[in-house]
Amino acid sequence: MPAPARSTKHRVLLVEDHPVTREGFAQLINYQTDLEVCGQTGSAAKALSSTETLRPDLVIVDISLADSNGLELIKNLKSRFPELPTLVLSTHDESLYAERAVRAGASGYVMKQAPTSAVMTAIREVLKGKLYLSEAIRSRLVQQQVQGGLTNPSYGVESLSDRELEVFQLLGQGQATREIATRLHLSVSTVETYRAHIKQKLGLANATELVHRAVEWANSQGK
Repeated sequence: MPAPARSTKHRVLLVEDHPVTREGFAQLINYQTDLEVCGQTGSAAKALSSTETLRPDLVIVDISLADSNGLELIKNLKSRFPELPTLVLSTHDESLYAERAVRAGASGYVMKQAPTSAVMTAIREVLKGKLYLSEAIRSRLVQQQVQGGLTNPSYGVESLSDRELEVFQLLGQGQATREIATRLHLSVSTVETYRAHIKQKLGLANATELVHRAVEWANSQGK
């Protein structure tokens, strides 16, 4: 008896921490004739193990995950599976996160608010080995390259490093220093150092101002 024919569809691993959203995107992808979801999870740790066992053609990653940060997951995936493309699909503002995602190793960034056709185009472009970004972000990166490479502005939230931004986001979600340290597998003193750097970069006088600014920013991000 001949072996069953191998599927010609591109296999996609979905990493998204909201089950309803994840299932919705899975249905949209599975509806395509050339794509199929081979696995889905909301955990960065599970994403790494699933990538090892399922060997997807593409991993779609959200910025906010249940146990980690999407940027850290992208870096880990790039380190362990250098040829595997990743695409960020997130509600987080692309003006703040798209360049960070590319530096981390992602091949594209698309907002969840984008039309379904744009999301599918992003998936297919990345699968072809291309970089997918919105026109606004492409223009911004080209301008930065002309001016001397990819650099972060030295003002506002954009001046924060990836780890500082992660701490800032968790502060905005109401997590205390010790909780953040546990979640990020850092010492309390290290998180305190990040807090001090954030205050300095944002021009904040004390811890109260830091928390207020973080909460305000987190609310504006919808997370």
